[in-house]
Amino acid sequence: MNNNFYHPELLQTPEGVRDIYGDECEIKNHIQNTIHSVIRSYGFDDIQTPLFEYFDIFNKERGTVASNEMFKFFDRDNNTLVLRPDITPSIARSIAKYYEDEILPVRLCYNGNTYINNYSHQGKFKEVTQIGAELINDDTSDADAEMIAMTIECLIKTGLKEFQVDIGHAGFFNGLVKSTGLNPVQVKELKELLINKNVFAAEQYLFDKNIPDDIKELLIKLPEMFGNPDYISYVKEKCENEEFLKAAERLEKIYGIIESYGLLQYVNCDLGMISGYDYYTGIIFRAYTYGTGEPVATGGRYDSLLSQFGHSGAAVGVAICIDQLMIAMQRQKIEIDVKEPEIMILYIPDERMSAISVASYLRNRGIRISMIRKSSRKSLDEYKAYALRNRFDKIIFIENSDSACIIYPVCEKETNVMIADILKTEADI
Repeated sequence: MNNNFYHPELLQTPEGVRDIYGDECEIKNHIQNTIHSVIRSYGFDDIQTPLFEYFDIFNKERGTVASNEMFKFFDRDNNTLVLRPDITPSIARSIAKYYEDEILPVRLCYNGNTYINNYSHQGKFKEVTQIGAELINDDTSDADAEMIAMTIECLIKTGLKEFQVDIGHAGFFNGLVKSTGLNPVQVKELKELLINKNVFAAEQYLFDKNIPDDIKELLIKLPEMFGNPDYISYVKEKCENEEFLKAAERLEKIYGIIESYGLLQYVNCDLGMISGYDYYTGIIFRAYTYGTGEPVATGGRYDSLLSQFGHSGAAVGVAICIDQLMIAMQRQKIEIDVKEPEIMILYIPDERMSAISVASYLRNRGIRISMIRKSSRKSLDEYKAYALRNRFDKIIFIENSDSACIIYPVCEKETNVMIADILKTEADI
């Protein structure tokens, strides 16, 4: 090692990001592929959007995070660029650009990383992987319910067993605050209190405000209206606000459709659910499981977002956070065996051609093959130990052009076979 160039600090990753390798990487890929397969089965087509875009794509009401939480940089023309903190606005931009004249449903899905510059002491990842889907130009309750049903199926197929999808509607809070006369700053302050379920602080905040008592009572009770769908009927009797009532009726329809899917046992009603994402206009939902304090999936309807990019169309989407899902599955001890059978072909230099022939034949049969030229400085036992460490199923050791020694590392059983027989037979070696 040249100590003049060795700097141990360079081996560390920046805070909030990490390396994923070995079995964990295999498991992550398996989960992603499983979810992607389910989403594709619902008719969604893949789309890839850039890792970074212009700052204005995510600024103001289009975005999901504050400006100071974005990773910003500049191009040579001095344009402000950001690493995407969210993929939904990018999809909305793409829809406006490539599907401008389409008035019937467009189904797009994606798989990518997002970046949020959280405070370090929060202990959150700054880079997370999301798989999501967006259903455009469909404003029906069936589209809302289908997105929730698909989310539930995705989580089931990954092996998750104990989870719930909480469903709310942006119209409950938005409808009520329109009857309060509060200014935008006050609405934002009240929203933060209710998002944090701080009922006592919200009650104190509204105490001296000139707001009708029935509206004030509903606002304070919203965080408590969780779990029982009977709350929907209750609030319909308590409020005559048009947007509020439409939200309640929509939620009733969605419940009925989800029941048709046979998935009602996975769903909870949460009338107090308020999203920090300003672009949500309708249904909001989050999937929770034990083992992580963060939702493993979030979604909702954002009918006004596309119009900000020049396309008038309804939209509903979901994003599944792979990192949170993996944390939950690990803590729940849900095991996923993703190790594929793999064979090491060990050969001496003079038998390279024989090794290549055997490797090509076995790869064509769908077997993973690692070719390693044996070093004269290393013993066969060292390669056996290496095979055990890396979970190879067996070693095919080729010392001459006629025969090979097949070694099973776990029990160290050895069998000699003719190379010609390996290349001719379909039998399992």
